[in-house]
Amino acid sequence: MAVPATPSVELSSYRDQHFKGTRGEQERLLLNSTTLYVGNLSFYTTEEQIYELFAKCGDVKRVVMGLDKYKKTPCGFCFVEYYQRADAEACMRYINGTRLDDRIIRTDWDAGFVEGRQYGRGKTGGQVRDEYRTDYDSGRGGYGKLLQQKVQDVNVFKRT
Repeated sequence: MAVPATPSVELSSYRDQHFKGTRGEQERLLLNSTTLYVGNLSFYTTEEQIYELFAKCGDVKRVVMGLDKYKKTPCGFCFVEYYQRADAEACMRYINGTRLDDRIIRTDWDAGFVEGRQYGRGKTGGQVRDEYRTDYDSGRGGYGKLLQQKVQDVNVFKRT
């Protein structure tokens, strides 16, 4: 399969640091991918809601919900795989930046889903960004994990 000279939907500067392969291989896969990473989802967004929204741009092959690696509960991201590159491109144009469950969702090209990537990479099992948040976000479990832990530690100390 030939690599297009310029993608019809530009690639972002983000690259998965855990990609198993060379930077060139990753670039080639991104330029031909039919898989999208979807971020900033509510923990309460369902797979059915993802299918309903993303099917507006084409035939969705599958949705893989992101899960907390310890609790196995949704943690705010997913992968959407289309059958056709053109459908994924339409999604990047029209769905990226739209609102779902009161949140502005982000889509980005993904080099292709590999088993195991559905789990959060943070120390506590979820996404790294949710560990360090200091704001309250009801759609993503309240305060960030590290702040929640500090509050729990203070409450335990007060009881003793």
